[in-house]
Amino acid sequence: MNILLAVDGSDQSYEAMQALAHLPTADKLVVLHVLDVPNPAYPMLVPEVARDLYATVEREMREEGRRVLEQASAFLPPHTGPADKRLELGSPSDVILSVAEAERAHLIVLGARGLGVIKELLLGSVSHRVLTHAACPVLAVRKPLRSLKRILLAVQGPDDAETIVRYLSMHPFRNPVEVAVLAVLPFTQPVWPTAAMIPESLRKDMAARARKFVDGVAARFDAGHYRAWGDVVEGAPAPEIVRAAARHEADLIVVGSRSRKGAGPVVLGSVSHSVVHHAPGSVLVVR
Repeated sequence: MNILLAVDGSDQSYEAMQALAHLPTADKLVVLHVLDVPNPAYPMLVPEVARDLYATVEREMREEGRRVLEQASAFLPPHTGPADKRLELGSPSDVILSVAEAERAHLIVLGARGLGVIKELLLGSVSHRVLTHAACPVLAVRKPLRSLKRILLAVQGPDDAETIVRYLSMHPFRNPVEVAVLAVLPFTQPVWPTAAMIPESLRKDMAARARKFVDGVAARFDAGHYRAWGDVVEGAPAPEIVRAAARHEADLIVVGSRSRKGAGPVVLGSVSHSVVHHAPGSVLVVR
């Protein structure tokens, strides 16, 4: 497995590094730090002074970037494999995406750093863009992943489930894990008591079909590496996924990037988008 670890010196970047302890030894591990050097925003500066100022800022940022990479390499967990340290210049999200493509990464690992008063509920702009546009799975680490014994696998349909099952069949975790396979029936309380009521017979039929579906997905997992079971709940998908993760005491939420084929570029679907923005823990988005 080729892994790209994006680091920026933040606390969540450190937690992303430590999450590698739960992954198999990489065939190739690229540790990437991207410098986003600002251009001088002073209209009165003459070009020569602006260039000198830019060069000074870049030189200082490069020195700091090298320290970030050296520190990251020093704190990598054992058995992660040899690290190829990279210091690149440009837009962080664009560089992460281009390096991942060039290195044929099977997984991008980064911190889901948020900004604002309620940091734990917000996603950083770099993480957001990488999660939205990456061509490979992305592990966004929001808080310490102290153990990885149980995952919540939220499936939205057959195509979505097929993609995730195929990825998990590669055994992307170092040790066997338990898997709660979740399907959410999007039944919500109608605005008016008599409006949009779903007949009870149809409701039961849909629940039975969903149960059969998740049990079928669970049965596909290799018993040597996974112990899986199905779960079906009703409600708004994203909040129910987050609640189910807490109920199952999952260490990690796993979602697909979208639920349907033929909808254009493979970008993050609305349910997965909401989950990665609001889940209090780490999320793996599989493509």
